[in-house]
Amino acid sequence: MGRTTLPARPAEVRDSVSTLNLRTLPDSYAVVRLQPGSDLPDWVDKGPFRSVTRTDHEVSVVCRDHDVPEGESVDRGWTVLEVMGPLDFSLAGVVASLVVPLAEAELPIFVISTFESDYVLVRSSDLGRAADILEDAGHVFAA
Repeated sequence: MGRTTLPARPAEVRDSVSTLNLRTLPDSYAVVRLQPGSDLPDWVDKGPFRSVTRTDHEVSVVCRDHDVPEGESVDRGWTVLEVMGPLDFSLAGVVASLVVPLAEAELPIFVISTFESDYVLVRSSDLGRAADILEDAGHVFAA
């Protein structure tokens, strides 16, 4: 099976967002799937960054890797890249400016958006490559 070539990035995606300032959060993170309607275990509400999303089909949790006990349905080894906010709701293409270059490089990602910012999780093993790709796309990492 041949490699798929993605179409060129539309001008509106390239030009709608100026440089984004990013920072890498410390720690390794995990994406956990809990059963629908589950109460949240105590380990979910630890650490400086965590996210919980409930749907009729599941409860997804993102939290520090080392807080998740063995036996959970979990995908470990993610690094969180934070877009330094707050971001204005009128901005278009913020997430696209991050995920399109990463998708073009065939890097798996997980995205979380909040009221003030966006977060892109990349595999910790891909962090160096992801940072290079995002810097080449015009974004800047905080020192």
